[in-house]
Amino acid sequence: MTDLALPISRSPRNAMPYRTRRRLFLLLMVAPAIVYVVLIALWPLAQGIVYSFFDYSLLRPASTSYVGLDNYRALFSDTTVRTALVNTFLFTFGAVALEFLFGLGLALLLWRDDRFNRICLSLLLIPVTVTPLVVGLIFKAMLSPDYGAIGYFAAEWGLSGEHGFLGETSSALMTIIMIDVWEWTPLMALILLAGLKSLPTDILEAAQVDGARPLQRFRIVVLPLLLPSTFLALVLRMMDAFRVFDIIFVSTGGGPGDATDTLMIYSVKQGLQFFNVGFASAIASVMTILIGIMAVIFILVVKPAEARNG
Repeated sequence: MTDLALPISRSPRNAMPYRTRRRLFLLLMVAPAIVYVVLIALWPLAQGIVYSFFDYSLLRPASTSYVGLDNYRALFSDTTVRTALVNTFLFTFGAVALEFLFGLGLALLLWRDDRFNRICLSLLLIPVTVTPLVVGLIFKAMLSPDYGAIGYFAAEWGLSGEHGFLGETSSALMTIIMIDVWEWTPLMALILLAGLKSLPTDILEAAQVDGARPLQRFRIVVLPLLLPSTFLALVLRMMDAFRVFDIIFVSTGGGPGDATDTLMIYSVKQGLQFFNVGFASAIASVMTILIGIMAVIFILVVKPAEARNG
């Protein structure tokens, strides 16, 4: 009986190594996400930067011409842009500061893991689930001095002017800030609460054994260890608040006058109302640069402190 020799499978010499095939597989897996980001985010951003150097109007697209930095010169000499820039910074820092303080307080109150706190946390997240557009419409109706559940009685009792909180130049921006605080404080609290729950208990217990009072433990132990979560919460909210649009657009439209005009609102007005795409793109480009500068400042301030405490 003859023995049949089994064929020995040999990999071809030009076959790719396993590590290369694994990297290629992972690259193919993330390729759709990369294509999506390039088409939806990077390409429009690059296109906007290019448009900012042109005199491009949708009313006369055939006469588009290269103007260099003229749009940026016009931007910095425009008084409305300067007002919008001030309003943007006031809204951003005011809203984020209040959201951080209230969010930190809520996070400390919900730190204990019990059933009551879990129920409160689930109810607290309801504002975050509502889109900013709907939030703006709801508060516009509630603050109306004619029929609003809050605005009518505030006007009757003399707490607001005859045009309501959103209709007076002295109170409109602060009212918008408080609406934003109502919506996004729960998100800030959730991020900080996650940071609190990840703190090492042995350090807190050691501080308590050493006789540190609650305020001392919070200042010396909790706050330094909470810096990574604080950095994440502040950067996310700062970038989002700086480009606020929905709430202002549906509640005041940038008014009364230019009291709530922000860079994003003014950019949209220039692009979609006056069809001045070149000037609107210049405003958007400046906004992108300012957001990047703020993020870098946060990194330069927080990272060294985090390294010292680590």
